[in-house]
Amino acid sequence: MALLTTMAWGGLRRAIWRFFAAWGIVLALLGAGGSEAFAQAPISAQNQLKAVFLFNFAQFVEWPANAFPEAKAPIVIGVLGDDPFGAYLDGLLQGEKIGERPMMVRRYRRVEDLQDCHILFVSRSESERLDKIVAQVKARNLLTVGDAEGFNRRGGMVRLATENGKIQLRINVVAVKAADLTISSRLLAHAVIVPPGKD
Repeated sequence: MALLTTMAWGGLRRAIWRFFAAWGIVLALLGAGGSEAFAQAPISAQNQLKAVFLFNFAQFVEWPANAFPEAKAPIVIGVLGDDPFGAYLDGLLQGEKIGERPMMVRRYRRVEDLQDCHILFVSRSESERLDKIVAQVKARNLLTVGDAEGFNRRGGMVRLATENGKIQLRINVVAVKAADLTISSRLLAHAVIVPPGKD
């Protein structure tokens, strides 16, 4: 089973470890401390790790040039619905760049409010509206990510599934390709590939 752990990621693991080391939050993830900024709005270790996944997806996904209005436009991670990450995600992205593109977070209450967005985390609070959300973003170059059961089956691209206390990536590559996105084989090698209509 392709369960992702910090000991089995290869290049992805090293990228995340460098990120942890740079921010000094390894101890925070282990529950032994952390910066005051992160401590102000504590979130679960699982949600901290999911936030780090969102950050790292930007390094392993390629968007077509027309997904950005200009060469140095930011890569936007959006959160739709209830936000499980709070200021933690903002802290992770602060000052970060992928190439020449800065990273930023935007939060949306409705799918109709989406502006420029490249990675969209769809909160569990939106589960009843997921079919409508998927239909409305289908024509966009947008990586949809969620953690709710049935997310892949209903057209979501990347599900952060929790199994035996570990996060498992489940990727609907047909939906990814339909959005004209490319996911690095280095990431796909550590994911479960699910066919359309499956979870």
